[in-house]
Amino acid sequence: MKIIVPMAGRGSRLRPHTLTVPKPLIPIAGKPIVQRLVEDIAKVAGENIEEVAFIIGDFGPEIEKSLLQIAEKLGAKGSIYYQTDPLGTAHAIKCAEDSMQGDVVIAFADTLFRADFQLDKNSDGVIWVKSVEDPSAFGVVKLDNYGFITDFVEKPQTFVSDLAIIGIYYFNSAEKLMNEINYIIDNDIKNGGEYQLTMALENLRAKGAKFSLGKVNDWMDCGNKNATVETNSKILEYEREEMLNYPASAVIENSLIIQPCFIGENVKISNSKIGPGVSLGNNTTIVNSNIENSLIQENTKINHGNLSNSMIGNSAQYFGVAREISLGDYSVLDFLSK
Repeated sequence: MKIIVPMAGRGSRLRPHTLTVPKPLIPIAGKPIVQRLVEDIAKVAGENIEEVAFIIGDFGPEIEKSLLQIAEKLGAKGSIYYQTDPLGTAHAIKCAEDSMQGDVVIAFADTLFRADFQLDKNSDGVIWVKSVEDPSAFGVVKLDNYGFITDFVEKPQTFVSDLAIIGIYYFNSAEKLMNEINYIIDNDIKNGGEYQLTMALENLRAKGAKFSLGKVNDWMDCGNKNATVETNSKILEYEREEMLNYPASAVIENSLIIQPCFIGENVKISNSKIGPGVSLGNNTTIVNSNIENSLIQENTKINHGNLSNSMIGNSAQYFGVAREISLGDYSVLDFLSK
């Protein structure tokens, strides 16, 4: 099986954190979003992953190297493809056409999930969905009495279903999907000015393909700062037992750690209260601070911080008091200087 990961967008809603790091590479509880995504898919698939193909923008050689290492950790071949123009979800998959053979999982790298089911490989495909309160912002599916999908509807303005497509799909024949994607692109069939994957899915269904549902227990968004901080807290809770042991290189003095928390290598904490729901990246230093439900990345220094629902990037410095902030990489915020 192959995993295809479209991730060419820079994540403008998560700025300033995505000005230096693409959103899928932002660590959540010590591990990049895209790495968590492909590892979760591998668990659900229950089989060896042959290849992980990443569809990216102009992210640079260091990012590409990191992505290939993520594939290697799964024992899979890593491939890099480029989407230079934002022409839609179907167009993104078209960019990885050379890897679209056999059975594949396509996963858009802006979401995480928790699911407890086995992949139904007897269907032509499986569409992961989650019930939502406002379906008008999503692609949704309608079902027949047997639980198979009868319609794919993109962002319905009148209610047709509350089962939102979360952006993860299984296909037992990538070739059949590519035939439909090539058809809509060759014939310039667009919805909202873009080539939509749901159009290709609808064409497959109309030709007799049977799609079943993959329901998830939790669907976690990383679209903006608040959502990303909330997702970090959820992941920490899911992996509470794994977070209990801190690395030997961490130094914790006269401080209280309230679980669940992630503490990276060479983290230094003194005279502080940390947690719950806090991630501290490698080489970060926290002094005289009270931090809860926050995501702090690597090589950052915080002194006299009183933070909640906050996100601070890499190599940043924060000195002072506040309740909620969003501070990007290499930034300095100093309330203590005179």
